[in-house]
Amino acid sequence: MIDFIIDFILHVDKYIAVFFQNYGAWTYLILFLIVFIETGLVVFPFLPGDSLIFVVGALGATGALDVKFAAVLLMAAAILGNTQNYYIGKYIGHRAFQIRDNRFFKKEYLYKTHKFYEKHGGKTIFISRFMPIIRTFAPFVAGIGKMRFVRFMSYNILGGLFWVLIFIFAGYYFGNIPVVQKNFTLVILAIIFISLLPSIIVYIQTNFLRRK
Repeated sequence: MIDFIIDFILHVDKYIAVFFQNYGAWTYLILFLIVFIETGLVVFPFLPGDSLIFVVGALGATGALDVKFAAVLLMAAAILGNTQNYYIGKYIGHRAFQIRDNRFFKKEYLYKTHKFYEKHGGKTIFISRFMPIIRTFAPFVAGIGKMRFVRFMSYNILGGLFWVLIFIFAGYYFGNIPVVQKNFTLVILAIIFISLLPSIIVYIQTNFLRRK
């Protein structure tokens, strides 16, 4: 299972192409569900988000899919996923601290996101859109913290729109450049690394710089 997920993340462009060959328009639903689940369920923080949206933009540039429809669909998935995660955190989130670590859930991620939320407040919902793993836990933590729903939704909607539009148009305009196509796996790894960079910086500041 883990091997498949890693392979899917690194070769998401090939998988989506296969989905369209086998399932046609139903692939839009698959894309919607992947983004919705990644943002809506804390047990799936490892699903591709940034790279998936980038690939959708690249495929849209070739005419393989309707990029405008896909953009609207993925924005809806991102916003609805966060909203569901907020309510899960609001009503049952406190129980998460009692769950034992397993391959799908690490309390370490929950604590890190909670610290990030305490530092940045409501802006965490917007900022976290561009940070894998934290993106999945942020609305959950906001629900636990009883963040006002109206305030949450303002950051949620704004973050969802910016996140999808930035990556989908990056893929649309850069995804089909020959050098990018020939090194697509490296590009995906670069996107993942750049997305994780803010989390790495925060981790270094918290665990090393403050000790000195």
